[in-house]
Amino acid sequence: MTELRELYQEVILDHNKRPRNYGGVSECGSRAEGYNPLCGDRVSVGVSLADGVISDVRFEGAGCAISQASASTMTEALKGKGLDEARQICEEFHELVTSNSGTVDHLDESLMAFEGVREFPIRIKCATLPWHTFLAALAEPNAEVTTED
Repeated sequence: MTELRELYQEVILDHNKRPRNYGGVSECGSRAEGYNPLCGDRVSVGVSLADGVISDVRFEGAGCAISQASASTMTEALKGKGLDEARQICEEFHELVTSNSGTVDHLDESLMAFEGVREFPIRIKCATLPWHTFLAALAEPNAEVTTED
């Protein structure tokens, strides 16, 4: 179990140090702003759609390693997915970090790195902020969300 935990920590650290799909949020078709007032995490998520498929998803922001790595892995996981599948992945990710009972059929290994977050309840909001912001961008362009909503 220790080796697996170390691998997951490496994934989170890598995505924090070298975030994927960072920047260019203003060039996307829809965007939203997210804020976690408990620890100061901020994230902007931009989404572009083409024929019901996520053609691009990008983020910008600042905050702890978990929030930034979560945003980075989220963008990789959702790009190229249809909206229904993307929403399913969001739901499964939330289940992964909040409970032990959810299915994770659609989650790739990089997302599984966040499984240990549920052991630290204060960090769950850090991990889920980008995901809630992504869903807000789909629902209402230029939306603003906080972890306290």
